[in-house]
Amino acid sequence: MRTRVGFEKLQIWQIAYKLMLQIHEICRVLPREEKFRIQDQAERSSSSVVDAIAEGYSTYYYNDKMKSFYLARREAAETQSHLRKMEGKRYLLPKRTDELIESYEGLIKGINGFINYIKEKQANLKKPN
Repeated sequence: MRTRVGFEKLQIWQIAYKLMLQIHEICRVLPREEKFRIQDQAERSSSSVVDAIAEGYSTYYYNDKMKSFYLARREAAETQSHLRKMEGKRYLLPKRTDELIESYEGLIKGINGFINYIKEKQANLKKPN
């Protein structure tokens, strides 16, 4: 069994990573003319979610953490938009699109929960004893 490092233990990172792999798998079968259009954009935004979570977890300052998790949330929403475009162009079935978008919605809720956790930790540091 492989050892997981800090950010890899986060449930939101694990979910984002699995979703990224699914998006990349979908993109492999897109038509060639989509290579520098939707394929590149969807692969980049789904990868950015994973990277931003790792960066946010690993950075020291609370404000930097928050920026990274806000970015992860934005990139997740962007990926949802790319999925709808793929559905609209008939590269994805509506049911599969809805499943993935719902999974990203759950991820966004998880990211929001982590943001709230960070805010709470930051607020507790500022409270006088």
